[in-house]
Amino acid sequence: MIRRIHSGGAYEPKIGYCRAVVAGGLVHVAGTVGQGDTVTDQCRSALDIIAKALEEAGSGLEQAVRVTYYLPDAAEFEPCWPILREAFGANPPAATMIEAGLIDPKYRIEIEVTALAP
Repeated sequence: MIRRIHSGGAYEPKIGYCRAVVAGGLVHVAGTVGQGDTVTDQCRSALDIIAKALEEAGSGLEQAVRVTYYLPDAAEFEPCWPILREAFGANPPAATMIEAGLIDPKYRIEIEVTALAP
């Protein structure tokens, strides 16, 4: 069984995707950008959106097994580290950071998560 979770984000209907898909014992959360003026504001916001999608799927950040971070400027990743440590706590997932252009230059970080489903 596949379950799709929509968050109502502006890009979902424009591009044709959903925030998360629950399938095969996992919750796959799409790359998520947040709001704010700084990379740290956007990081916190993106994690909040991801946490809400995981909660709707019956999971949570503590169940994350994989995370990928995309940043247009790799130098901006380090200021996010304390936020990420706090978000994942004692249950850190395997992680990768990729320097890449994002859908809009105003975005400084995009986060994609895979977590265990209930």
